[in-house]
Amino acid sequence: MPSSSPLDGVRFAFGTLTVFPVRVTRWDREAARGGMLCAPLAGLAVGAAAAALGLVLLFLGAGPLLAAVAGVAVPAVLTRGLHLDGLADTADGLGSGKPAEDALRIMKQSDIGPFGVVALVLVLLAQVAALAQAYDVSWARGACAAVVSATLARLALALAARAGVPAARPEGLGAAVAGVVPVRAALGAAAAVTAVAAAVGALLGPYDMVRTALAALLSLAAAEALLRRCTRRFGGVTGDVFGGLAETAATMALVVLSLG
Repeated sequence: MPSSSPLDGVRFAFGTLTVFPVRVTRWDREAARGGMLCAPLAGLAVGAAAAALGLVLLFLGAGPLLAAVAGVAVPAVLTRGLHLDGLADTADGLGSGKPAEDALRIMKQSDIGPFGVVALVLVLLAQVAALAQAYDVSWARGACAAVVSATLARLALALAARAGVPAARPEGLGAAVAGVVPVRAALGAAAAVTAVAAAVGALLGPYDMVRTALAALLSLAAAEALLRRCTRRFGGVTGDVFGGLAETAATMALVVLSLG
């Protein structure tokens, strides 16, 4: 098979992480590597759509709370709710107290247990409250929070797909992308996205630049803590774990961006 092109990675990222009509032409590990490195681009597109709807509602006279609800709903719609579903399944698996094999079986079931429900409610409430606070300060700060949080959520996926992180199952999206990204490439992507996020924050002022950079660091730290917990608990990552990581990173970023 010929070597993967950058466009294959973009297709992989948008085709697997969003509902945008992008056809994935390759499903090998080389394309998966490019796809996970391009995941922040998919997050940027999702965040831009969320910010655009929020700004339209503000322009039409809606308040910050409604704009925030829209800003949280758009990423859910544009990802088919897969990340939220992954968060719920991960919470059920972690909260079950069962051995790894049984916990993975619980996560694979179609229903959502009490741990998953609680996790979804708390995370969605936190995201809406934080984004509403940002929009209440200014439309620009709210839009920045929507875009940056969605981008950082997908950056967390690129870091979780780094070499050395095993898959918990031999099949599924988790197995397809586990360990495909070289560590140096993952760290390079993290540094680049953090720098760009800080630059965007600088447009709003020096304090916003520092806050945006801090949001990036803390969101990735929170996702990393969950990743380590899941790899110890389940023996590796799954598609559900990736979803939980994305929502964890997005929530932490929004909370930090709403402060001050």
